[in-house]
Amino acid sequence: MQGFTANTDFSELQSTMRAIELASASIQMQINPAASEAIVLALGQSSQPYKTCQFILENSLVATARFQAAAAIREAAIREWGFLNADDKKSLISFCLCYAMQHASSPDSYVQAKVSSVAAQLMKRGWLEEVAAEKETLFYQVNQAILGIHGVDVQFAGIKFLESLVSEFSPSTSSAMGLPREFHEQCRRSLERDYLKTFYQWTQEAASSVTNRIIESESVVPEVKVCTAALDLMLQILNWDFRSNTSDTKINLFSAGVRQDGDSLKRSDCHLVQPGSDWRDVLILSGHIGWILSLYAALRPKFSCEGYWLDCAIAVSTRKLIVQLCSLTGTVFPSDDGKMHERHLLQLLSGILEWVDPPDAVSKAIENGKSDSEMIDGCRALLAIANVTTPYVFDNLLKSIRAIGTFTFLSMWMSEVIKVLITSNTEEETWSWEARDILLDTWTALLMPINTTTVNTLLPPEGIKAAANLFGFIVECELRMASASAFNDEGDSDYLRASVSAMDERLSSYALIARASIDVTIPLLTSVFSERVTRLNQGRGVIDLTETLEELYSLLLIIGHVIADEGEGEMPLVPNAIQTQFVANSVEADKHPVILLSSSIIKFAEQCLNPDMRASAFSPRLMESIVWFLARWSSTYLMSSDGIGEKILDSGEKDLQGLTCYMLLHSLVQQRHICVHLVALNSWHELATAFSTEKTLFLLDTSHQRSLAQTLVRSASGVKNSEESSQYVRNLMGHIATYIVEMSSKSNLKNIAQQPDILLLVSCMLERLRGAASASEPRTQKALYELGFSVMNPILVLLEVYKHESAVVYLLLKFVVDWVDGQITYLEAQETAAVVSFCTRLLQLYSSHNIGKISLSLSSNLLSEAQTDKYKDLRALLQLLSSLCSKDMIDFSSDSIEAQGTNISQVVYFGLHIVTPLISMDLLKYPKLCHDYFSLLSHLLEVYPETFAQLNSEAFTHILGTLDFGLHHQDVDVVSKCLRALQALASYHYKETGNGNIGLGAHSSGETQEGLLSRFLRSLLQLLFFEDYSSDLISVAADALFPLILCEKGLYQRLGNELIERQADPNLRSRLVNALQSLTSANQLSFSLDRINYQRFRKNLNSFLVEVRGFLKTV
Repeated sequence: MQGFTANTDFSELQSTMRAIELASASIQMQINPAASEAIVLALGQSSQPYKTCQFILENSLVATARFQAAAAIREAAIREWGFLNADDKKSLISFCLCYAMQHASSPDSYVQAKVSSVAAQLMKRGWLEEVAAEKETLFYQVNQAILGIHGVDVQFAGIKFLESLVSEFSPSTSSAMGLPREFHEQCRRSLERDYLKTFYQWTQEAASSVTNRIIESESVVPEVKVCTAALDLMLQILNWDFRSNTSDTKINLFSAGVRQDGDSLKRSDCHLVQPGSDWRDVLILSGHIGWILSLYAALRPKFSCEGYWLDCAIAVSTRKLIVQLCSLTGTVFPSDDGKMHERHLLQLLSGILEWVDPPDAVSKAIENGKSDSEMIDGCRALLAIANVTTPYVFDNLLKSIRAIGTFTFLSMWMSEVIKVLITSNTEEETWSWEARDILLDTWTALLMPINTTTVNTLLPPEGIKAAANLFGFIVECELRMASASAFNDEGDSDYLRASVSAMDERLSSYALIARASIDVTIPLLTSVFSERVTRLNQGRGVIDLTETLEELYSLLLIIGHVIADEGEGEMPLVPNAIQTQFVANSVEADKHPVILLSSSIIKFAEQCLNPDMRASAFSPRLMESIVWFLARWSSTYLMSSDGIGEKILDSGEKDLQGLTCYMLLHSLVQQRHICVHLVALNSWHELATAFSTEKTLFLLDTSHQRSLAQTLVRSASGVKNSEESSQYVRNLMGHIATYIVEMSSKSNLKNIAQQPDILLLVSCMLERLRGAASASEPRTQKALYELGFSVMNPILVLLEVYKHESAVVYLLLKFVVDWVDGQITYLEAQETAAVVSFCTRLLQLYSSHNIGKISLSLSSNLLSEAQTDKYKDLRALLQLLSSLCSKDMIDFSSDSIEAQGTNISQVVYFGLHIVTPLISMDLLKYPKLCHDYFSLLSHLLEVYPETFAQLNSEAFTHILGTLDFGLHHQDVDVVSKCLRALQALASYHYKETGNGNIGLGAHSSGETQEGLLSRFLRSLLQLLFFEDYSSDLISVAADALFPLILCEKGLYQRLGNELIERQADPNLRSRLVNALQSLTSANQLSFSLDRINYQRFRKNLNSFLVEVRGFLKTV
């Protein structure tokens, strides 16, 4: 079947219905599914199939056929919306809505849900066209249904329609319509401003109207599904991303629907509800909270009745709504010093408390078989309250109705959960796991602000006491777990053999609790640690110390998290709680609790330098935790400027300083004031000497060679002045340069190069060179330039010798990339000329041996991302070209590179000419190489379009071919880069030809009347008018299309005429003519490529796509 016609008689309608029924049944039974799917698809793709689809919906007895008919209405209507008249649009929406209501009692609920969803989508599609009166008429009918006038089933259908409508208008759940994001944002804003609150009121009234019937019945009644649906819709509306009443009126259309709530420590979702002051009457003043709490209170005794239980739909929906109402915040409450907000939270907490209190009785009931869902929701409610209030208000809430504060209760609940968790000791994630994570998030929400603000923001006294008691219990339980795990051989339980990374999230939350009562918890940790160390020393050689070792392992992880934060990606600071306590109480340095604790751990670590002690009392796991602790501790305290770290280091542990130099190098060279101390140490001098002269360090893994070289060179920043820093680097790396030079000059190099020991040594030397190059900074730049300059020719020799050894080729290239990247911006003109000349020779040599050439047959058989590493040398060359480009953007030299006749753009394009033949279209299918290539190409065409025009014909054509490939790539970022490149090319050509120059014309074949850029104008119009793409591309596509149209005006006119001629409908033809004219003339658009005109053309293209894209896709 090729398709369906719109104008059909009764027999044709029946024939089509039977065909769709048969195809739907075949798909369901997997009988010739491809042919059956083609039949179903043909219905939606045919022109105006609405009568046929309506006939199927009203007459077919096959539910799946009716479902497909509804889907076809949606597909066709969205596509053809632009040329449907107003009556047709209203008729389609009305039909779908009426059908959903009239068939509300049908057993095939998924069909009604689909039709209701189609009605919602069509209503949104015409939302900006409809006047308010038309919307009011339709919503009046919906309101009548929701009020229950037409029965329970229709009432349920009306609520479900609003649910579909709200879902469609929410950016995060809306359906794709092929329209700009601005359209969806305008719809969202309109619904929020004019209707969302009304929908909530209608839904709440619907739920209230059936509540008494539900409460009075002894079993489930039909009204239950109405109430449940209403509760779900109210929850959905409260989950809306409200913006109209927030202080931030600037809306980013390209991040709509994406919320940024919470912080990195949180594991549980908590959506803040901020609807604004307009909602105060509905949510706060109307008694709504009391109603929902009373409803659940009335439902709880019914859980023993038939059809009701703790996890039945209405109970779950009610609890979810209550929890969400705990998250209400913002201007929905008046400016009365938070009094109304406190009353609101107290009312909710009073109703929720019985879900979780008393903790021991609740947990015992769950262990005896009761569902945990109510208790988990109670924990979520506490988390929601913690997210919208301050620690003082949080603690006072429970004091209004109990003898204890909320912090004390939270500590009691957490302790009970942890007790159950360690008692069960199971690998399965039980209720206690989930409850622990939620309650930890609650503590985090309360304590995180305190951890990052000033000393004046403190917990209430009861909160501090509760945190201290809880942390003491946590430490006790963690040590019990560690002890219990000592003889466990399974090795895969979270508690029994957890790695640092697996435990990090939980331990970070524990640390916040500890810091809330730092006066108590640090001495506690010091005491517990000292006790375990004493036990270890006394029991060495006498008793089995396995349990003690595991306890110390766990204890070091806990202490490391408490006194230091992770520094990944940035320099960690001493935790605020520790700093403020140290300053506020003016504690003497040698009596500071953190210094005492740190010193005791450092002295304990020193014992591992004793071979006997290390063999008898230090397990591999304990050594792992020591090294981890020292790295974390040194990153925080040695890097800080408050002197705490220096006070600890000055206590005389010289041997430990040597251990630290070898094992914690990366952490130690991050700041100059630490490097000053390092380079003065004998141990550091011995390490540098060993690196320069001893062969033992060559036993390290090659990547460690690079890391070691980088660390040692970076430590040169601690030497007194620049000249001494440079000499330090020369002394450190000179032997490597000498070795490379001598090796490359050996007459028998080709004979010995493949010997394993020579190959390993060359690889190690190259890794060291690379590490040193990556550590370049102004003080050592000169020495590192000399280092690289001295090995330029040897590098080329090695590239020639090892041309078939891909690993060595890659190391050579990466050294050059890192060296050029670190040097290029500092080099004077003569030095730049030398580097550019070297890079040119490197590229020529690389190309002459076709080192990167991969046959198409081989590349087509590469099946995994790991195999793309065969192309990483090509990626390195692209990075080298990018580094050379940076010279024209950032240049710290004192003279101009043009003084030496060096033209960076010509060199880079020459390199691109060499590299691009090695990059086939097949290779561009691999993501990493593809991104690097198009990033470089986009930059080059934007910055050096005039040089691009000077490329030879072969290279020029090849690059245009890759642009055409990238324009049709599935990765949005790649397409965006290609569009920016096209914009640069087209704007350059337009401006040049406008000034009477040839522009890109030298590459025109002259065999066709169409211009050089015509292929891209065709491709881009095809993409925008007829294909599917991300709405994120519209703006950048407009920026490319505008200069392309100006360059190819004649072609654009012909393509527009072709589109117009293909329109048989006079009305559509007229609309298309007007739209095409407006595209290039509306908003006072002129033919000047300036910022204002680019902005105007973006608006014109958005309007054009909204107006005609739907019916263009049907042509």
